Amino acid sequence: MKRLFLLALGAVGCATRPPNVVFVLADDLGYGDLGAYGQKTVRTPNLDRLATEGMKFRQFYSGSTVCAPSRCVLMTGRHTGHCSVRSNSREATNHDLRPAESTIAEVMKKAGYATAAIGKWGLGEEGSPSLPTSRGFDRFYGYLNQVHAHNYYPAFLWRNGSKDLLHNEVVTIGKPTEGDHYVAERATKAVDWSPALMLSEAQRWIDEVKDRPFFLYLATILPHGGNGQVVPDLGPYANESWPEGDKSRAALVTRMDTQVGDLLRHLRARGLDRDTIVMFSGDNGPSGGKRFDPAGGLRGNKGTMYEGGIRVPLIVRWPGVVAAGSVSDHVGYFGDVMATLAEVAGVAPPKDVDSLSFVPALRGQAQAKHEYLYWEYYEGGSPQAVRFETWKAIRVPMHTGPVQLYDLASDPAESRDLAAEKPEVVARAVAHMQAAHTDDPRWKPRKGGGGE
Repeated sequence: MKRLFLLALGAVGCATRPPNVVFVLADDLGYGDLGAYGQKTVRTPNLDRLATEGMKFRQFYSGSTVCAPSRCVLMTGRHTGHCSVRSNSREATNHDLRPAESTIAEVMKKAGYATAAIGKWGLGEEGSPSLPTSRGFDRFYGYLNQVHAHNYYPAFLWRNGSKDLLHNEVVTIGKPTEGDHYVAERATKAVDWSPALMLSEAQRWIDEVKDRPFFLYLATILPHGGNGQVVPDLGPYANESWPEGDKSRAALVTRMDTQVGDLLRHLRARGLDRDTIVMFSGDNGPSGGKRFDPAGGLRGNKGTMYEGGIRVPLIVRWPGVVAAGSVSDHVGYFGDVMATLAEVAGVAPPKDVDSLSFVPALRGQAQAKHEYLYWEYYEGGSPQAVRFETWKAIRVPMHTGPVQLYDLASDPAESRDLAAEKPEVVARAVAHMQAAHTDDPRWKPRKGGGGE
């Protein structure tokens, strides 16, 4: 017993600080948009290299099929049957996190981490109690509102709770509708490109806090399509014989990749890359770029519950822990980031979450599995979906509609509905859907609509 105590004491005495964590979240990036995931046309050399230096997940899912609820799942570790934000909405208060929902930032902050959110928030508007700096982040710079984030040359960005005025001049597009907190806008004078400003802010913040553990949530707006000007130039695609929209989409993806490379080089130049976990993913399926097969052969895209709408890339580089060039078929989703980062930081995750740490998968060890993964969404016909074992079931509209059933092991493109042939599996799917859903008065199924 004495020897065990001394060994434990020695382990504590030799403990080093926990690793830094950088989580980069792309906006509307498809499963097939990266070279590491099969893309042949659009260039993503930095992220492809990240995959060769880390682990690539092939069966990882976003929190939802559109941005606001997906980010809510990521931040809270709760799936959309339990979390507060379950769809995009014109009502600003519908995007507020509930006080009882802990965020990843709050968990990391309790573990002694410096925390920053830079980019697109989408989970609390001006004047709300759900601003990033009220939910565990020491620093925020970027967009609070997802419609505001459609303009790459805005009149301002938010710095914590105040507006940081830029050199752009903008005009509104169309008329505001009842309940809109922001309306779409277009730059008439385009000077300050917001992704460049946000990357610089992230790099400056890293320099400020590099002597203590830090958690950076860099939620870039790339490669989301925008109104008016979106990218400073078309880069290597300027002379392609494609429509301008395709050139712009390709340029946005490559710009995103370049920024990730710049961030990695910044970490390396400061001697931080070996002590930093870098995670990269996308918030939902693609909304454009059909020329490039951005969904990677999967059915559907943003706004649908098919695989193309919710299966996303996940690349994790953790030097000394993750085997370089490794590939995982572990089935996980955004909600699992909560428990994973809590384990990395050495603290317990909140108890009321739908989250399993995938640290064992990162270490190449046996990994606990979810009984099922669940999604619901209140636009686009109000679908719900569940993934369990190799089965995927979709119900439109939720609760009452017919159930579609697919075997992803043999049919990842979801081309053959097996519901009529497998009633016993359909019954299991419906039982999971019923168990996962809790009512929320803010969210009622409705017809039509799409995602921002």
